Amino acid sequence: MEGLNLNQNEETILGKKAIFVLSFAIPVFIMILIFVQRGIFPFGDQSFLRTDMYHQYAPFFSEFRYKLSSGGSLLYSWNLGMGINFSALYAYYLASPLNWLIIFCPQAYVIEFMTYMIVVKIGLSGLSFTYYLSKKGNEKTGIIFFGIFYALSGYIAAYSWNIMWLDCIILFPIVCLGIEKLVKTGSGFLYAFSLGICILSNYYISIMICIFMVIYFFALQLMERKNKLNQFILSSLRFALYSLLAGGLSALVLLPEIYALKHTASGNFNFPSTFNSYFSIFDMIARHMGNVKVETELDHWPNIFCGVGVFLLFTLYVLNKKISNKEKAIYISLIVFFLAGFSINVLNYVWHGLHYPNSLPARQSFIYIFLILYMSARAYENFRVNTARDLGTAFALTMMYILLAQKIVTNEDFHFAVFYAAMIFISIYALIIYMYLKNRFSSTNLFLIALAIVVIESSINMSLTSVTTINRTTYTLDNNDVRALIKNLPMDDFYRIDKVTRKTKDDGAWMNFKSVSLFSSTADASLSDLFEKLGNEASTNAYSITGETPLLDMLFAVKYAIYSEESHNPNITLLDVSGNSYLYENPYTLPLGYMVDERFSDEWNLNLGDPIDVQNDLAAVYGLPDIFEQIETINNTTAINFETDKDGEYYAYVTNPSVDEVEFNFDDGKIKKPFKNLKRHYILELGTLEGGKSGRIVNNDDSEDSIDARVYRVNFDSLKKLYYILNKNPLVLSKISDTKLVGKVHTVEGTTLFTSIPYDEGWSVYVDGQKTEKIKLMDAFIGLELEKGKHEIKFVYRSMGILQGAIISVISLAILLLIFLIRKFILNGSLKIENILEKFGKKEKLYDSDEFEEIDIDDVEFDELDMEEIDLDNVPATYYDKLKNEVELKSGKEELDINKQNEDIDSDFKDFYDEF
Repeated sequence: MEGLNLNQNEETILGKKAIFVLSFAIPVFIMILIFVQRGIFPFGDQSFLRTDMYHQYAPFFSEFRYKLSSGGSLLYSWNLGMGINFSALYAYYLASPLNWLIIFCPQAYVIEFMTYMIVVKIGLSGLSFTYYLSKKGNEKTGIIFFGIFYALSGYIAAYSWNIMWLDCIILFPIVCLGIEKLVKTGSGFLYAFSLGICILSNYYISIMICIFMVIYFFALQLMERKNKLNQFILSSLRFALYSLLAGGLSALVLLPEIYALKHTASGNFNFPSTFNSYFSIFDMIARHMGNVKVETELDHWPNIFCGVGVFLLFTLYVLNKKISNKEKAIYISLIVFFLAGFSINVLNYVWHGLHYPNSLPARQSFIYIFLILYMSARAYENFRVNTARDLGTAFALTMMYILLAQKIVTNEDFHFAVFYAAMIFISIYALIIYMYLKNRFSSTNLFLIALAIVVIESSINMSLTSVTTINRTTYTLDNNDVRALIKNLPMDDFYRIDKVTRKTKDDGAWMNFKSVSLFSSTADASLSDLFEKLGNEASTNAYSITGETPLLDMLFAVKYAIYSEESHNPNITLLDVSGNSYLYENPYTLPLGYMVDERFSDEWNLNLGDPIDVQNDLAAVYGLPDIFEQIETINNTTAINFETDKDGEYYAYVTNPSVDEVEFNFDDGKIKKPFKNLKRHYILELGTLEGGKSGRIVNNDDSEDSIDARVYRVNFDSLKKLYYILNKNPLVLSKISDTKLVGKVHTVEGTTLFTSIPYDEGWSVYVDGQKTEKIKLMDAFIGLELEKGKHEIKFVYRSMGILQGAIISVISLAILLLIFLIRKFILNGSLKIENILEKFGKKEKLYDSDEFEEIDIDDVEFDELDMEEIDLDNVPATYYDKLKNEVELKSGKEELDINKQNEDIDSDFKDFYDEF
């Protein structure tokens, strides 16, 4: 190992560069080994597409790459949810500056870009925390251990696939360094800049960081030796100013996100009215043990593993006499506060931005891990102060807790082997510490042994609790075929595409075609509500074309459909085939915009409850027969039986809200279709069925609940008549882009232009060159009131808040740079020691580390330096030799001896050396 010194003490076993390299490389190496073992591409045909990576992140990264490579706008996308504010989606999911590297990634390897970017970010997390410890004065080689555990903690094991959170995990130690420097020296540039990048990268996790910064600021104030009221007020004003500037730096992406989130289902707040606790602190602490199944569902357990050695080190931290009682009291209080935050409902609600998470609980636990690892590192830094008796006490208390936990903790996440493994690792760590305290082995050998154990423990936990996989080929199987079919479609027309066999609701983004469905936390609540009324699948943060009918395809410009097998529907036309993908055209599809009268805009009742009734009501207001004709059914408690009267397209709607899963069988089982998630109230597409055959819809839930369902056949004659009525005066588009649509429409009388463009305040509409007020139709879409005649219509999109956000970001950056330059200018004019003395007053302030770092040492007149003004505990090591050669201590006139091996070294410098 390059840089390894076998003959030195623990502080110099490795050089600083080697420490940083290893703190990055070891977590990366561990992850790569796990990938090899799992057979993750290119080491096999598996992929790390876990949870939302599968359903959301892969499609969103694909769409982001597509926009960057094709020159598309980052403000709006037609490839998701009928059209969405892409700047809001970018801010929520894609804002990491590292994600822009995807422009260099081939389309076929978007999954791998995400996967290995996660690996890189895990490595950077280890580097970041190690760097933090080194800047805190701990230069012992073993700080690598804590960097590894930070990078491969239980939090990372549970949420590493959540790539959009990882930038904040990397930056958090830097933000902490920044606020510490702000409190100590008044310099807030590092704090504001790092926090600003944090907020920009992921505003959601940054909420938790900002909450902690407020708490940590007061904690740092309490730990300051001088705590005068005027200094506290001045420091608080600096903290507020730099925090506002940090928020301002991110305003470019933050403001559009705020505007968008106001229209989501998460836009409302319901503060809990009562206090309750989910579980005991005793049970929570047990999750510090390794190999505990991570919690990602609705239970609230925090994922806080960061090495079982923290049990020992925490106790040694408490028993260490060199660490001040004030520091211990403050950090222990923070730990208890976080444990309470995991368990108490109100604190849990506040930590998560005034919401209860639907899953992925205790998302702030990385901060807790940071604190407990820092306390452990402080204990490690001061091992020599602890005695063997302290170690024995720590070991006994830890073993007693584990044995008691084995008896008391009954959570199913704890396999019995968890407790035995914890005791084994604790014993090994205790033995290593004991040999270190007794000088039984060289520091280098003990370091290498400890490093091996840390790597083994973190690797085992990560391997057993994380990195689940899916088959990569299955996810990408039809990509090339679908892209080949889409490529041949006309480019000068607006239409949407239904991929009938979908992997996700975001397939439009994955393969870059205009779609209807969306699964995103930025989903507009009004569209989710409308889709549910119309019989399409919808939930809190999603809506889908699942449940579509020929009528909805017609209204929403769904002109093409891609099937994974040949369709027998005579009402659609086969256009092209590629592999096992079939492209069909629906000839009865309305354009993006068309003229409607008051029957459509005012008389159509969307609130009938039954979505089939809602769709039939549209035909009724135009005086047409039902589009969906109900056929007779026989209810057999847990099944519905029916017989088709003639060939046609058949649909069903289950009205019993307790039934969530059914299976459709037709013609003695020759056709079988399962349907799940029926509680999302969507219409079941039974398909093209032959007349005179029997069908059966069976409750497929585990329960024996009775089923109530209605079956319908489509009356295409009525549908066609409605199509011709609505298509009399269409909007004919001449220009189509992400953020601009231009077209012409002719209305024979003053009526309404309906568009299937989701209503968004970011759209501005111009009629014949004049900006015109838009209206909301169907509670979800953009409409225009037009006078009789021919009109040119222009739609232009600009995300709400983006201009204001850009201005705020530029101003904030300018102010921050100005403050930085002013401070730099003032300091450059105050490099002489006598100027610093004159500025601060000779007896009022001791020189600290940061002041020395700001001094050009070569310009200092050392014979003018009053050493009584210097706090020796804070003098950086880089100044030792200079001080040695140039200065004598005025108190006692003792000459400085910087040689760290000298037995006669002054006690002040001995403490200083131990510190650094």
